[in-house]
Amino acid sequence: MLISKKLNDAINAQIGHEFQASMNYLAVACYYDGQALSQLAAFFFKQAEEEREHALKFVKYILETGGEVRIPALTAPKYDFKSAEETFKMSVEWEMEVTANINHLMDIAVEEKDYIAQQFLDWFTKEQLEEVSTMERLLAVVQRAGEKNLIMMEAYLSHED
Repeated sequence: MLISKKLNDAINAQIGHEFQASMNYLAVACYYDGQALSQLAAFFFKQAEEEREHALKFVKYILETGGEVRIPALTAPKYDFKSAEETFKMSVEWEMEVTANINHLMDIAVEEKDYIAQQFLDWFTKEQLEEVSTMERLLAVVQRAGEKNLIMMEAYLSHED
């Protein structure tokens, strides 16, 4: 087996965090879809799918290293949002939390001198830089546009990518 019990357990917890983030983003996507803000909805549907893909990367890693996958129970996401700013503030908080979790996994891998895990986790550390900076940037745009001008956010997102 190429994975320690300690790292296996921590990655299982991370799988739960990634699936939780996916559900959270799905709830936000539904919120925007219900307001006929299709670009915002599409952005968050895409985020939900990315988080699900991240969870599956962790699942596959555990399986490839001979560990045991144990997906933890998840809590229901929040569905009633007061504003676009709230959704982006929560998104920044989620991404910061995921970043701290990824850093914790890397700490374990470094402590255990697990170079395979370090190489695997390196992708996630780089990904979190992108995720946090994207959410912080979009939060700033939403704050500038204001709740009454979310159509400007729609236009902004239509020019992204």
